[in-house]
Amino acid sequence: MSVLEQNKKIVVDYYQTAFGGNPEKAIADHFGPRYVQHNPDAQDGPEAFIGFVRWLRGEYPDLRLDIKRVIAEGDMVVTHSHLVLEPGKPGRALADYFRLEDGKVVEHWDVIQEVPTTAANDNGMF
Repeated sequence: MSVLEQNKKIVVDYYQTAFGGNPEKAIADHFGPRYVQHNPDAQDGPEAFIGFVRWLRGEYPDLRLDIKRVIAEGDMVVTHSHLVLEPGKPGRALADYFRLEDGKVVEHWDVIQEVPTTAANDNGMF
């Protein structure tokens, strides 16, 4: 398996494990020696990430993360996902950018958009 394919697999497992309810395992398996967060509402480090995931799952116990696309180039992996916080609601479209070092997640950026109930076209967001 190429490094790019390995990195994609690492990020998908990390993301699904964390938002599936086990952020501690996601960190133990996939975090590097540091975790730099570029979301202005989130702090750096594994403890902050665990706290965020625990808070989010506490607020939305039925949340579901559906990764639609995964792209890798160099040390970066990008996911395009649909985060449904509550069943039956439109949810959010996410573009997450992860940087890896030596097969470990060390940096994260994201772009988040509410999925609208109506659109100017029929293309859908995913």
